[in-house]
Amino acid sequence: MTEEIHLQGVVSPELSGKRLDQALASLFPDYSRSRLTGWIREGRVQVDGEQRKPKEKVWPGEKIVLRAVLDNNESCQAEDLPLELLYEDEHLLVVNKPAGLVVHPAAGNWSGTLQNALLHHDPELEKLPRAGIVHRLDKDTTGLMVVARSLPAHKHLVEALQARKIKREYMAVINGLPTAGGTVDAPIGRHPVNRLRMAVTAAGKPARTHFRIRERFRAHTLVDVQLESGRTHQIRVHMAYIHHPLVGDPVYGGRLKLPPAASETLRSLLRGFGRQALHARRLSLTHPISGEEMTWVSPVPEDLVALLEGLRGDVQTDGA
Repeated sequence: MTEEIHLQGVVSPELSGKRLDQALASLFPDYSRSRLTGWIREGRVQVDGEQRKPKEKVWPGEKIVLRAVLDNNESCQAEDLPLELLYEDEHLLVVNKPAGLVVHPAAGNWSGTLQNALLHHDPELEKLPRAGIVHRLDKDTTGLMVVARSLPAHKHLVEALQARKIKREYMAVINGLPTAGGTVDAPIGRHPVNRLRMAVTAAGKPARTHFRIRERFRAHTLVDVQLESGRTHQIRVHMAYIHHPLVGDPVYGGRLKLPPAASETLRSLLRGFGRQALHARRLSLTHPISGEEMTWVSPVPEDLVALLEGLRGDVQTDGA
């Protein structure tokens, strides 16, 4: 079930000669450019009673009618699930996501997702695409996510993400000892054989990951990571690509790697760490309405704390 609303506007002299998609963005600023373009292509926009393409120009005095469609997320039902919120106002929510929580319903996970929990927390989110979720974390990645609660906020956040104005900082434990931090600049797309995986491939989309060394252990390294893009599995794929996969990564991690003569405590910790050691620890953005610069920091989850303590306490047991 969807809700359709009719909106009207008249092309002003300032918009003379602009493309239709550009004019719509000025006339109806609550909606993102990509959404407006989609409605043009679906035939939901008329200019003086006629349909036009997104790139066609408009002229002063022309009347534009938009039949906007708002999804109500009917296929995703509200569920009373635990939800840890670090911030909440009428336009934003900041969620601290635990490991094991899927963000969107999909095959094999039609319930019990973050989207289900958000719809229970605020039923009005059904009026926003994907209940206001504008970016995602993998199921077993922990940490911070921002969620829009209003159309203006949704539009602002989508555009800020595209313009790389939202800063997302991660911490990760990787296998091996890189000599220094650096940047991985390599396109990411679907794996050519295994469609459930992503891979560095010439046919992929541009992706850039920056990392710096925070702490070294005998055979592992704690790194801080920042993204310039947001491709699926980006950090996991890029770190595996430079031969330093994330500890515990079930898809890209390869065989378990242990320090020489590791203690039994550390062996157990590494064998038992059943997810990628990745945490979205810091989120910074400009509030979409107030313009205030805001930052949130998520506490390191208990399983990652235990892993780091084990790595710090690791000593060789053979006397070497």
